[in-house]
Amino acid sequence: MDPEAHKQFHPYTTDAIVAASWDPATASHIPFRASLRHKHSTWARTNFSRPELYLQPQSVPEIRLIVSLARQLKRQIVVVGSGHSPSDLTCTSSWMVNLDGFRSVVSEDAETRQITVEAGIRLHDFIDELEKRGWAMPNLGSIVEQSIAGVIATATHGSSLQHGLLSESVVGLTVMLANGNVVQCSKDHNADLFCAALVSLGAIGIVTHVRFQAVPAYRVCWQQAVMTLPRFLESYDHVWEESEFVRCWWFPYSERTIVWHGKKVEGALQEPPKSWYGATFGRYTYEALLYVATWIPSFMPWVERFVFNMQYGWEEGVKGTAVQNSHQALTMDCLFSQFVNEWSIPLSKGPEAITRLQHWLSGRADLANIPISPAGIYVHAPIEARVTDSSRSSQNPRAWLDQSIPDGPTLYLNATLYRPFLRDVPHWQRYYAAFEHLMKDLGGKPHWAKNFVTPTPSEFWRMYPALEKWVRIREQVDPTGVFVTDWLRRHLLGREAAAAIAQPQQRFLVVGEDGQEIA
Repeated sequence: MDPEAHKQFHPYTTDAIVAASWDPATASHIPFRASLRHKHSTWARTNFSRPELYLQPQSVPEIRLIVSLARQLKRQIVVVGSGHSPSDLTCTSSWMVNLDGFRSVVSEDAETRQITVEAGIRLHDFIDELEKRGWAMPNLGSIVEQSIAGVIATATHGSSLQHGLLSESVVGLTVMLANGNVVQCSKDHNADLFCAALVSLGAIGIVTHVRFQAVPAYRVCWQQAVMTLPRFLESYDHVWEESEFVRCWWFPYSERTIVWHGKKVEGALQEPPKSWYGATFGRYTYEALLYVATWIPSFMPWVERFVFNMQYGWEEGVKGTAVQNSHQALTMDCLFSQFVNEWSIPLSKGPEAITRLQHWLSGRADLANIPISPAGIYVHAPIEARVTDSSRSSQNPRAWLDQSIPDGPTLYLNATLYRPFLRDVPHWQRYYAAFEHLMKDLGGKPHWAKNFVTPTPSEFWRMYPALEKWVRIREQVDPTGVFVTDWLRRHLLGREAAAAIAQPQQRFLVVGEDGQEIA
C-alpha cells in the first residue's frame, strides 16, 4: 500500500487519520477514501443531505478504519447504497459510507449453490454472477438497483405466498460491529445477532459479507388480465394461490384491477407485449398529464382512465403474456419520482381495506370509517397489492423487525404518489394520514424504508413485540451510538427504548471465530 494513500482521498491529514491508518504489517497507511463535497439524495429526490464525509472503502481494513475513527471522533455512520429508500433513512450530516467499491464474489459452493459476496454488490450485478453459474434468486422485489445489504436491512420482499422476505435466502452474515470486531452470524451461530441483523435498518453495524442460498436458474411464464374491482373482490380468496408469483394493481377511479400471475416453466423465451408508457412518448405524456393534474386535481380521474385504456384496454380479459428469465419477469419499471407508502396487513383483511379506501376516495368518508376529510384529494394509480407468507419458511429464524404477519399470509398495500417533474401533488400528507389510519385500524405495519407519516415510537413498540430485544442487542453491540441516526432516534429510540435498556436485561452472547465473547 502507498504510505501516503490516504492523502489523495482526503484534502487534509489529521493526527487521528495518520495514527489510525498506519498498518505495521505492511508499513503503510490504509487508504481513507473520503470526499467533503458529496450531496446525497434519494433516487426519487424526495430527501437530501450533505454528509461531513462521504466514504467509499474497498476492503475490510478500510471499513474498520472508518468505524474506528468514527468511534474515536464521536461521529455517526450511515451506510447507503442506491438511495432507493424514499424516506430520510439514509440521510445524515455526519459520515456516509457507500460500499459500491466492495462488491466481489468471495466464495461459492457448486454442490449447495451457496455463494458469499461482499455486501456492496448491487442486485443486478449479483444476479449476473448467479446467471454465470446457472443459478438465480428464488424471489425478487420490484427493482434490482439496490445493494444486497440494503435489501436485507430494510425487509425487502416480492409477491408470492410461497416466499417471505428476500432475506429468507440469507444463510449467514458477517457484520463489523462498532468496536471494529468482525462477527459471523447465522441461525446456528450468534443467532440473536442474526435475528437483529436480518432487518438491521443499518443500526447494528456494517454488514460486510452475505452468504446466500441460490436456486437453479428458471424462467417465468406470466400473464396479466384486466378484472373489474367487484370481480377481483369476489375471487380474492383464491386469486393469490393460482400461481407461485402473483401481484395486483388497483386503479380506483377506473374501478379496475390488473392481476399478474407468473409460474416457473422450461419453455422458450417469449417477448412481452409493448407497453404504452414504457415507450418514450407514452412515458412523457403520462408524466405531463400528471403534472397538469397537480394544478387541476379534479383532472386526475380522467388521466387515470385515459392511461389505463392506452396501456391495457378497457375490456376484461388477458392483456399480455410472456416468458422471461426470472429477474426480468419479476421486476418492473417504476417510471419516475414518487412517494411510496406501503403497509402490511393480514391477507384476510384485504377486501375490507380495499372497499373502505374505495369509499373514502369516492368522498364517502362515513362508509369508510376514516375520520379524515377526503375533500380535494385526488390520488394516483396504481395502488399495488403484493403478498408474502413468512410463516411457511423454516429456513431461517424470523427477523425481529420483519413487518409481515408472523402466523399467516400477509397483504402489502402500497399507495404510490408520483412526483411529475419533481412536483408534489396537493394534500399528499392528508391522503397518507387517512391511508395510515385505515392500515392501523386493520393491524398494519409500515414498510421501514418508505414514506410513512404518522406512526409514533409508542406505536412501533406496540407493533413489534421483539423490538425490545432488537434495541437491547443494538445497545450491546454499539453502546456509544456509532450507528444511531436521526431517523432511528425519531422513530424507535424514544422513552420506550430508554426504559427497556434501563431494566435488568438479558445479555446476548456474541462470539468471534475463536469462541470468545466480543460484545
